[in-house]
Amino acid sequence: MAVKIKLKRLGKIRAPHYRIIVADSRTRRDGRAIEEIGLYHPVQNPSRIEVDAERVAYWLSVGAQPTEPVMAILKKTGDWQKHKGEPAPPPLLQPEEKAARPTFDVVSAEDGPKGEAITQKAKKSDKKDDAEKADASASAESTEA
Repeated sequence: MAVKIKLKRLGKIRAPHYRIIVADSRTRRDGRAIEEIGLYHPVQNPSRIEVDAERVAYWLSVGAQPTEPVMAILKKTGDWQKHKGEPAPPPLLQPEEKAARPTFDVVSAEDGPKGEAITQKAKKSDKKDDAEKADASASAESTEA
């Protein structure tokens, strides 16, 4: 039985992610796997690659053949060079931690108070008084006419 190390596709139409699996060469792409040995998420920036190095070394030592895409992944992680006895590649890029945005309280405390608003808000009682005066003046005008 020929054993291959290949990618199993998962995910939505335009958001694929893959699992690195060991399977019989005669099984279909997303078919039954002997063992899952890693992850590959190409959509993330930088791409997320996780490989169980011990299991990859075992399967390569017993004769499993990686497909071309898996071989490229193994070369990036350094597992292929370790199997062949070559020097390791430079380390992969790790995602940078994003700096937290300052909260509103921190920003306002640094700047200090800006002062009062230019226009004072009218109170509800003032609006009622103005409305009553307008009604009174309108009724006074109508009685004079």
